[in-house]
Amino acid sequence: MKISLKDKVVLVTGGSRGIGKSIVEALSQAEATIAVHYRSTKDAAEALATKAGHNSRAFQADLGNPQDVYRLSREVIDYYGVVDVLVNNAGIAISINDKMEAEPWQSGWEKTLQVNLIAAAQLCKDLIPGMAEKGNGRIIHIASRAAFRGDIPDYMAYAASKGGMVALSKSIARGYGKQGIKSFVIAPGFTRTEMAQQFIDEFGEELAMKDLALPTLTEPEDVAPTVVFLASGMMDHATGTSIDINGGSYVR
Repeated sequence: MKISLKDKVVLVTGGSRGIGKSIVEALSQAEATIAVHYRSTKDAAEALATKAGHNSRAFQADLGNPQDVYRLSREVIDYYGVVDVLVNNAGIAISINDKMEAEPWQSGWEKTLQVNLIAAAQLCKDLIPGMAEKGNGRIIHIASRAAFRGDIPDYMAYAASKGGMVALSKSIARGYGKQGIKSFVIAPGFTRTEMAQQFIDEFGEELAMKDLALPTLTEPEDVAPTVVFLASGMMDHATGTSIDINGGSYVR
């Protein structure tokens, strides 16, 4: 099946590496125009956007800074006019021990929620009006199995932020559907990325692998095709749904 996203503008946050990079590459194969967001990996993002072609371009923003998030949406809209698909992929996973002092504990929770949830909501706030004016838009949130099954104590903030993302997606689907906005969640488990490697380095690969029904860890390339499929419009009547891609480690 050939999917064409020609003339569709897609903003992918955290698009320069990991799952985001694979999403950008898959969207490029479908001929989409991609706004590749990055925080600090400028060279990688610009090289990826150039390779993607179709007038794709890299955009910098620190999603931990609310003003940067608003600047990102303005710059993308100013450059392309409208965004047809938003992929809220960027995320952080900070180990926050409950024995920490109050200030670093509070700071870790606030940063996690800002990057993983509030920034996603900010972008939805800014981009939904243009989508609604056009009468058609799709938002794809990359959450986590942790949103549904929880996580270990050191990553409660991460799980909570991803759970909030699921509720955000469902609320958008129900609240803006009549205006043509569709919203979906993809919930990966452990995926072979730099962020997952940090967890493996801290807690060991056995913990990451022990719940898998499959013999290998999920790769970013296992997630990307579903994003393209959802962006295509062929799954619009599944708006509000969540799709698990976790190697059978959590089955609902």
